[in-house]
Amino acid sequence: MNESSFDLVIVGGGPGGYVAAIRGAQLGMRTALVEKAELGGVCLNWGCIPTKALLRSAQVLRLAREADHYGVTLSDVRADLPAMVRRSREAALKLNRGVAHLMKKNGVTVFAGRGRLEGKGTLEVAAQDGKRLVLRANHIVLATGARARALPGIVPDGLTVWTYRDALLAPVVPNRMLIVGAGAIGVEFASFYRAVGVEVTLVEMAGRILPAEDEEVSQAMERALARESMAIRTGVSVGGMSRVGNCWRVQLNRASDGTSEQIEVDVVLVAAGIVGNVEDLGLENTAVKVERTHIVTDGLGRTGEPGVYAIGDVAGPPWLAHKASHEGVACIEAIAGLDAHALDPARIPACTYSHPQVASVGLTEAQARAQGHTVKVGRFPFTGNGKAVAMGAADGFVKVVFDDATGEMLGAHMIGDEVTEMIQGYAIARTLETTEAELQASVFPHPTMSEAMHEAVLAAWSRAIHI
Repeated sequence: MNESSFDLVIVGGGPGGYVAAIRGAQLGMRTALVEKAELGGVCLNWGCIPTKALLRSAQVLRLAREADHYGVTLSDVRADLPAMVRRSREAALKLNRGVAHLMKKNGVTVFAGRGRLEGKGTLEVAAQDGKRLVLRANHIVLATGARARALPGIVPDGLTVWTYRDALLAPVVPNRMLIVGAGAIGVEFASFYRAVGVEVTLVEMAGRILPAEDEEVSQAMERALARESMAIRTGVSVGGMSRVGNCWRVQLNRASDGTSEQIEVDVVLVAAGIVGNVEDLGLENTAVKVERTHIVTDGLGRTGEPGVYAIGDVAGPPWLAHKASHEGVACIEAIAGLDAHALDPARIPACTYSHPQVASVGLTEAQARAQGHTVKVGRFPFTGNGKAVAMGAADGFVKVVFDDATGEMLGAHMIGDEVTEMIQGYAIARTLETTEAELQASVFPHPTMSEAMHEAVLAAWSRAIHI
């Protein structure tokens, strides 16, 4: 077998792995990246990017259907799903090529294959061309990501039982769809497929959709989806599925009272969480600890095995691309001896690109109260925002949660058009440990939807102007 030596080897070329590789190269390390599939990982190729391309198509479709409201007359407005899918794949391919260019630009050696730990500082690579390689390095970073969680009795076949990957490649629009799981992925696909004309039933085992979000945001999202004639079932699990003619008959069981109902759908989409890719990595020969399919690390990616690190989805929640990238940089800088700071999950913003969008950072109101804070809460509806009214985007609101004693902003939560582009302002505020005083004193430009962020802060101290 051929052998090569490096300072740093990264296993996995997703948003954690390729960013870590670039940072390592920037710091002068001889760096290798091992990827068994596409550069950019699931996020770029089969997740974040293609889904946002599809959701953009859905947004344009909605606007076209509502064109009369804006004084524009259109005819023959319809969804062309194959064209939408083609555009989404082109976006992913363009960015995949961009990552390959970045690897070359930064001098990162890329190996196409599957990596496995085979002793201290040693990674064996089963290359795609059939060869076996040995890479040696003092530092090996596992960034192998995660995959969709399989549910008992629901076996994806790519035809009528889908994972998120199948949902990105649908050749035709089904008539009826059941989406199992109402987290961010489930709600995004529900939003897209409802826009193109599918009758969608969305089910969630928790008591509300988007259960990780603030309760008021979850309630607002449920109302918004219901207005789109979407069927929503919460506190419900799938009890069984049977094939009846050309459709699936699915039993939904309600935990609260033991009742059940049956629905018939053409397609079942499973969006019920993920599991870490920890298999066949050689971890059994190390001191690396795995809990609930995820590798246990400290705040800087270090595992129980010296010289072995883990970042991104395989290292646990939050399962977000920007978390993986930030974690990758922190891990590499710690390896290089720089003054790296451990990742603080409470400062990582989360976004759901549905219609309407949802964005948040920090604690929900309930979490803040549960941690013993006496809170001040401010809310501002987009109905009071000039830009939102002018755009025809007045649904939704901004909510902020402060510690009453110190003025620390504990959390921020938004629902509405393009709020995913606004949450970074509050994310920066939390990183800077900004209090209400600085936020109230800041001048927000007019007319922008971001003014609602300012008004929400003012509202927490009964100083809002436009409500």
